[in-house]
Amino acid sequence: MAGEDRSPGTAPRAAAPDETPDLYGAYPRLTPKQIRFLSGHGTRRPVAAGEVLIREGDRGGDFYVILGGSVAITEYYGTSDERLLRLHRQGRFLGELGLLQGQVAFYTAHAREAGEVLVIPVDRLRVLVARDPVLGNLVLRAYLGRRTMLVGAGAGFRILGSRYSSDTRRLREFAARNWLPHRWIDLETDAEAEALLRRFSVPPEETPIVIWREEQVLRNPGNAELARLIGLSTPAADGDHDLLIVGSGPAGIAAAVYGSSDGLATTLVDAFATGGQAGTSSLIENYLGFPSGISGSELAERGVLQARKFGARVRIPAEATSLEPDGGHYRVTFADGTEALGRTVVLATGAHYRRLDVPGIARLEGTSVFYAATVYEARQCGADPVAVVGGGNSAGQASLFLAERVPRVHLLIRGASLGAGMSRYLVDQIERHPRVNVALDTEVREVRGDDTLRSVVVEHIRTKERRALDACSLFVFIGAKPCTDWLSDVLALDDEGFVLTGAEAEARAAPGVWESQSRGCLRLETSLPGVFAAGDVRSGSVKRVASAAGEGAMAVHHVHDHLGHTTAGLPGPGDDLPAPSGRSAAPGGDPHASATDAHPLHMTGGEGR
Repeated sequence: MAGEDRSPGTAPRAAAPDETPDLYGAYPRLTPKQIRFLSGHGTRRPVAAGEVLIREGDRGGDFYVILGGSVAITEYYGTSDERLLRLHRQGRFLGELGLLQGQVAFYTAHAREAGEVLVIPVDRLRVLVARDPVLGNLVLRAYLGRRTMLVGAGAGFRILGSRYSSDTRRLREFAARNWLPHRWIDLETDAEAEALLRRFSVPPEETPIVIWREEQVLRNPGNAELARLIGLSTPAADGDHDLLIVGSGPAGIAAAVYGSSDGLATTLVDAFATGGQAGTSSLIENYLGFPSGISGSELAERGVLQARKFGARVRIPAEATSLEPDGGHYRVTFADGTEALGRTVVLATGAHYRRLDVPGIARLEGTSVFYAATVYEARQCGADPVAVVGGGNSAGQASLFLAERVPRVHLLIRGASLGAGMSRYLVDQIERHPRVNVALDTEVREVRGDDTLRSVVVEHIRTKERRALDACSLFVFIGAKPCTDWLSDVLALDDEGFVLTGAEAEARAAPGVWESQSRGCLRLETSLPGVFAAGDVRSGSVKRVASAAGEGAMAVHHVHDHLGHTTAGLPGPGDDLPAPSGRSAAPGGDPHASATDAHPLHMTGGEGR
């Protein structure tokens, strides 16, 4: 094809007729200057037609820049189901988010025509993109865009199971929340399901199954087993940690970035996925630095990449089940039986949305009732109306996101005013949107439907009038419950279960704990010296993405303060700790709140409280 023999020193050309166009910056062409810069850190080598550069299922690999010829990106390479996804030519680079994250490849890249490539080890690439912000932003934006397209295309592994199975719902949610490319095959309705079950000799009662690379089948795997298959998580680290962070919402990720960049040996763990409640938001429009908005999952991925760049380790899934002092450190035990020791601990476990107290709603959760509004949930709505419950920013953002995909959104608010708990910019958009119908002073009283939702019965609080609204899905954002059940016997909590910090925590601490420290309790410190709380889990915190990130950064500042003092006075395993009865009334305001607490940027979860 004309132009293929051009030197990389010439000006970049437009896409060839058979080349995948550059969609949303996902497939940029490097400039001659960028290629010359990269050439000083890699190796040029020829490639033969048909040579495989990246193989589906392989972990790690190298960063490739195409200098000549063409490279095809395919799924199910070498099988009867092989499918061409993309085609790239001179000046483009290969890879996607999984290359930087250490995950397996979800596709195969092979040379369709003979040519030449520049090969750079991925560890070297991480250093180079950190050194050159323009190049780094180009690569990161492309990789994030490519991951989004892989997810949208249904590439990667397949989950085959019934829509009515709780394990199917668990696997689908785990894959979606961790932004893993996959496709769901419904045992009940998909014609492909029966053929696949016969091919792999799996009876329907042994579903769900995960099919990977047409050769590996996992029968009802746990989340940890699926994570290991994909390379989602790093292995548990031996030895001590300077900083152990439990929870990977905005607060936890910020603490990981600042802790690891300060040189602390940092590990970030989460029971399910990065992002916390913010990760379930389709679009955050009022976060500083992103004038056109950013999805919660992308914000989380960017933060995790930053933390990894500075050396932080990330473990998912890792559900913490206990915390106890141990010889000047803290021991955290996980549900799988593993343990980790930390000189300091930051608790950023956040909160989860409360369930609606409506008869029969439990049977519809996962199929028609959701507590997040992302592309994953929106796909299941089809072209039918939906209902959203809640008066905070999360409900408002979900309503606008869904209104672009369904014909009608019923926004049901218990309060008398749309603006009572929602940001003005969301109120304005909702009032102008022709497909959002707002019902104030309204509560859900009944859900109708056997296997899936057909309608919801709502009641006007003042008039007691009831009516049925057609809705195929119900999205619930009605406040949050802190994830602190595992801490109730260890730390001082308020009456709602949020972690007390600062002077209130010091007042509820076991006798003698703070006297032995020769200092007072720091603003974000709990009733145990060296254990800090940040973000939604902290009593009196402002439920906002920006303030959570600010608290995560401030917690690391406190970590340095703590490590600068002696830790000889830490309580031992047999010392008295605050009991569940040692709770105080939930404060209306925290007199020790940091300056970041007053930040006006809004959180995507928890505003409905």
